[in-house]
Amino acid sequence: MKFFTLLIALISINFNQKADKLNGRYNYLIEDENQYIQKDKITFKDSVFIFDNKFMPKGKISYGNTIVLDNFINTDLVITISKDQIQKDTIEFDMHDRNDTDYLNIVTGKGRLIKIK
Repeated sequence: MKFFTLLIALISINFNQKADKLNGRYNYLIEDENQYIQKDKITFKDSVFIFDNKFMPKGKISYGNTIVLDNFINTDLVITISKDQIQKDTIEFDMHDRNDTDYLNIVTGKGRLIKIK
């Protein structure tokens, strides 16, 4: 009986860990004058993201209370995603300018990631 309980606990932990990472393919949209404009498609796999645009470098994902996307062509750009957004098909994100002091608290733009099924 202890073995059965341990097995169920391990399986449930595995499912929770998969939900805590960004995975899959999304449309990348930026808000501009209250309209969303699609810029590119983006693919997430654990701690790396890649744009379909071949000129964009691979980016890094840092997981914590807030998910941070880093390493764009514009090195001053940082994107943050609230951890509760990962489960959704449409993920809201905020853009930040690394040149600002305390830049993670100052939002310079918004956007959405819409899951491609």
